Amino acid sequence: MSDFELIVSIVNKGFTSIVMDAAREVGAKGGTIINAKGSGSHEAEKMFGITVQPEKEMVFIIAPKDERNDIMKSIIEKAGLNSLGKGICFAMPIDDIMGVALGINNPDEQPKTEEETPVEEENK
Repeated sequence: MSDFELIVSIVNKGFTSIVMDAAREVGAKGGTIINAKGSGSHEAEKMFGITVQPEKEMVFIIAPKDERNDIMKSIIEKAGLNSLGKGICFAMPIDDIMGVALGINNPDEQPKTEEETPVEEENK
């Protein structure tokens, strides 16, 4: 098990900067934004006889477990269901993580450049 959690926020389109600002205020380093479309029948609107689903955006943030609650509370305060963002937020445990530069475990360690990375010799 890792010491990290995946925090997922789903908000109305255009509110991801509010989500990221709220998360950064309490320690998040960054996130990934994905465009999405809601499918809940209560969100569908009728326009010219056509059902239109509102566009959503999803924000994925990997954070240490001990920062999860503060990040989620901050996001919901700024972009939750009672705001124009109409956001929800949930977290899931991460079993393992690789290839992500979180700058958390050893902030003094710098990523290796291509020249510093050993290259395996080809079998002759």
